[in-house]
Amino acid sequence: MDCYIWTFATLGIGANVAFAEDVSSETSYDNSTGGLKKIEDGSVASNIHTAKWRVFTDKGREFFLEGKFDDAERLFLAAIQEAKEGFGEQDPHVASACNNLAEMYRVKKAFDKAEPLYLEAIKILEESFGPDDVRVAVAVHNLGQFYLGQRMLDKAQVNYERALKIKQRVLGFGHSECSDTMYQIGMVLYLQGKEKEAETIIKDSISMLEKSAEGESVVCIKRLRFLSQLYLKSHRLDEAEMVQRKILNIMELSKGWNSLDTVIAAESLALTLQASSETKHSKELLERCLDVRKTLLHSDHIQIGANLLHLARVAMLDYSQHKKSDVSKAKAELDIAKDHLRNSIRIARQCLDKVLKHKDKSKKNSLVGRSRKEAQATLVILLQSLSTLSSVELAKQELQEIQEGEINLKAKEALLQCIAAYNEFVVHKKSIGDSPEIKSEYLSCFKRAQTLLGKKLDGEGIHKLNQKK
Repeated sequence: MDCYIWTFATLGIGANVAFAEDVSSETSYDNSTGGLKKIEDGSVASNIHTAKWRVFTDKGREFFLEGKFDDAERLFLAAIQEAKEGFGEQDPHVASACNNLAEMYRVKKAFDKAEPLYLEAIKILEESFGPDDVRVAVAVHNLGQFYLGQRMLDKAQVNYERALKIKQRVLGFGHSECSDTMYQIGMVLYLQGKEKEAETIIKDSISMLEKSAEGESVVCIKRLRFLSQLYLKSHRLDEAEMVQRKILNIMELSKGWNSLDTVIAAESLALTLQASSETKHSKELLERCLDVRKTLLHSDHIQIGANLLHLARVAMLDYSQHKKSDVSKAKAELDIAKDHLRNSIRIARQCLDKVLKHKDKSKKNSLVGRSRKEAQATLVILLQSLSTLSSVELAKQELQEIQEGEINLKAKEALLQCIAAYNEFVVHKKSIGDSPEIKSEYLSCFKRAQTLLGKKLDGEGIHKLNQKK
């Protein structure tokens, strides 16, 4: 009998998509990859329908990867029909064709069309192989993923737990497929607010990968990063630091320092050290990150701007430590912070200008997809840099002991620029769109400006103040 196993592939369109592949009647597992391995099948007599099924499936995947969803949908629908005619209505090939179309609908957020296809695929596999077959488990896992994407957490949990029981029975507790489903259960628990339970099961899924010699895999690194975020959220900085040091060690050994992946790991550790007020080690790591970025990226890349912002904040922490004991040292730290921030602001503005010019050339009304997210992140960096610059100017005023109540013009100017940048890129041009991070930074600047100026501000008042600068 011809069978199916289901393999997972991460596509370049920001979604984890599980496509089904045709295999022989035996399932084989590849320990080197920790996943299920495709086996070419020569036992099924080919006919016109099976040949068309294969062509439509392969071409449909190509269109899907290219973002041509209408063409992909047409071919996936045709593949289902050809599978039914070539293999039989309840053949596993039909289940795989249903899964492929369901995955495409999931990515398109056509959830009402996707769910029946997932259920049909599971039904066919159960009838073909029994309810406790590993292929059923993977299909049920896919359905759990579908529900998780819609935040239907109870349904997601039920399907993940069923998939895990089958996988543990068939593959053994330590198999990476079990680890994958355990991690997804951990994500469900986290979203349900059960953070302690989520932490336990996520740690178990990581431990399973490490015991199976997959502790340095991309998957394991991703899970370690999420675990560190759990620790940071609960203010367990020491535990977050320990996990981040493990990640950095793995990246150093596998990729060396001349890699942006290593730089990102080092930067994450540096920010945790910064939160713990370990400014010396944080600064050393951030300076090393900046040096590597300058060799790998162009001089006005936004990652360099963000790196400079982090260094400026470390300098502000050093200023706070020295302002009472060593005024000259404190002043020097403020000068360092100001220099970093000016460069960060310059880089962020250049990046935003480039994005908007590109948008104008394409004659689109707004940015979409990845460009939109990058522009939003860049605007956040610009707002944060301007806000931090205002803090630097106020700190300088404090050192110089200017009379209380006198408005620091440079601090005011930085805050007004922050508000003006928000109005320019979000309110008026509407080219970037809003996000919680952008709105939070804007409101922070707005409130600080009101406090500093001692008056309520509105759009007209901000415009007049900017005109006077």
